Amino acid sequence: MKISRGKLPLSLMAVVISAVALIGMIFTEDLRALTGTSLLMLKASSKKAAVAANSTKLSSEEREKKAAVDVEEDKVELVNGGECSVSEGRWVFNSSREIPYSDRSCPYLDKQVACLRNGRPDDNYLYWEWELDDCTLPKFNPGAVLEKLRGKRLMFVGDSLQREQWQSFVCLVQSHIPQQHKSMNKSRPHSVFKLKEYNATIEFYWAPFLVQSNTDGRIISDTRKRIIRVDSITKHAQHWLGVDILVFNTYMWWMSGQRIKSLWGSFDNGEEGYEELDVVVAYRISLKTWANWIDSTINPNSTRVFFSTVSPAHIRSSDWHRKKGIKCYNESMPVMERGYWGSGSDRRMMEVVRSVVGRMKVPVTFLNITQLSEYRIDGHTSVYTEFQGKVLSDEQKANPKQYADCIHWCLPGVPDTWNRLFYAYL
Repeated sequence: MKISRGKLPLSLMAVVISAVALIGMIFTEDLRALTGTSLLMLKASSKKAAVAANSTKLSSEEREKKAAVDVEEDKVELVNGGECSVSEGRWVFNSSREIPYSDRSCPYLDKQVACLRNGRPDDNYLYWEWELDDCTLPKFNPGAVLEKLRGKRLMFVGDSLQREQWQSFVCLVQSHIPQQHKSMNKSRPHSVFKLKEYNATIEFYWAPFLVQSNTDGRIISDTRKRIIRVDSITKHAQHWLGVDILVFNTYMWWMSGQRIKSLWGSFDNGEEGYEELDVVVAYRISLKTWANWIDSTINPNSTRVFFSTVSPAHIRSSDWHRKKGIKCYNESMPVMERGYWGSGSDRRMMEVVRSVVGRMKVPVTFLNITQLSEYRIDGHTSVYTEFQGKVLSDEQKANPKQYADCIHWCLPGVPDTWNRLFYAYL
């Protein structure tokens, strides 16, 4: 649904079409790099002028910073005009918002993310809605989603943040299915929620690096001992065959240092044959391994592929000008600074994803969750989570510097908006 801009005279229309075709021939590589753009074709709303008048304008410096990350968005907007950016918007408090589920009504949530059940005293974080500047983001419609999934497999692949998006998605639809027509089988690495009436599944596959590593099974907490097999993916990828909709992510597990132990090829010494690579270099090699598998294996006529961008961590309260703060602890409001970007989202890693995906043959759609999530310093589990399988004690909660989790998100919460965006693409 393109935004209506008014009809052009036929002669002018012909000139415009010819110009666009010429640009396409000249900049073929640039346009190919836009595959998987994070723009949505959404219906324009009458709020556009009002929002534009009330929104704080970005400074030239902020625009330059944003352009470094969202360059493909600006280009596509210039070419197609009728699309709008899903990262251009603001969080609006809606006290009458209907919360689609709770951490008590959905039985499939991990204790780690069930913040209210774990003692969080405030619930304002539930009532913020992401409102786009120029378009209306459709509400998540469980009935429409279930029909879309009829006879299909949907799989989320990645780390614990991707598992959160999977759990959010399951919770958003599960109450619309009678108990006797649904079932859940949770295991490592593959969990499956079955919708028997629809002959469909919503699945999660654990692969925090996408490629194989020595920490895929038993998690190695000492990050210095983790070894990545940058050119090995078949062991994981065999589980992705036959899936109709694949949603990938990988980021947070790479951010444990400047260098990472990496293996490739055949080594007589096994895991002793690793080399320490710059993390960005290892990330690029691994993503190319993933991209090569997608391009050589996936039929785009039968499988849709998505890639979720960075889910930001909020570790440094000084990023949002709270010098005496303790990470995200006790934050109860989103950042209202337009275009805010903290230190928890590495632009270099995002550029790696953009460049690798831009050269793929199989179309990959970005779920651009980064900017909208950057503002939500209030949405993390903080001290209302668990540690080593147990909900934090009062003593541990009183020590947020050590125990506050500012990586994972409360559910219900921010990942529900990620799925609202995902639903718009579906």
